[in-house]
Amino acid sequence: MRRLVVFNSVTLDGYFTGVNGDMSWAHKDPQDAEWNSFVAGNSSSNGPLVFGRVTYEMMASFWPTPNAIKNIPAVAAGMNARPKIVFSRSLDSAAWNNTTLVKGELTSEMQRMKQEPGGDLVILGSGSIVSQLAQVGLIDEYQIALAPVVLGQGRTMFETGKEKLAMKLTKTRTFNNGSVLLHYEPTA
Repeated sequence: MRRLVVFNSVTLDGYFTGVNGDMSWAHKDPQDAEWNSFVAGNSSSNGPLVFGRVTYEMMASFWPTPNAIKNIPAVAAGMNARPKIVFSRSLDSAAWNNTTLVKGELTSEMQRMKQEPGGDLVILGSGSIVSQLAQVGLIDEYQIALAPVVLGQGRTMFETGKEKLAMKLTKTRTFNNGSVLLHYEPTA
């Protein structure tokens, strides 16, 4: 059975996106070779990336562009080559390379996808999807890159959650840019 993993950057005050979807704070120092190597390795994994509509549109508007391909070639190559799944009731099509549009009910579709062969499913961004799937126990691991910044306001990954979710820390890694990667698994 495939695992469902969340990978998101989060600020010290708990936001995964700032006001109006701002993610500029998550872009690390371009000279940090250690962080860049980690990100390039993550982007080249073989499992599908999973998005909600908002995150998908943001990613699809950047990664296939000449700017991304020129300035962040390893990550752009991985992001463009990987299979992608976008959950949306409002999109009519998804044109980014290797993207499957899913209009069905999130929970049942994700349960089905987890039973299929292949690499881990990885959710990027997509707070409403994270919150919904966390509440029904479908997420197997949370990889949180804690960024050394405070925004003061924004959105949390779990803002629509209604139940307490207990986690256990399974691994950590620190980076020269001040970020700390935290791996958590649900305890129940």
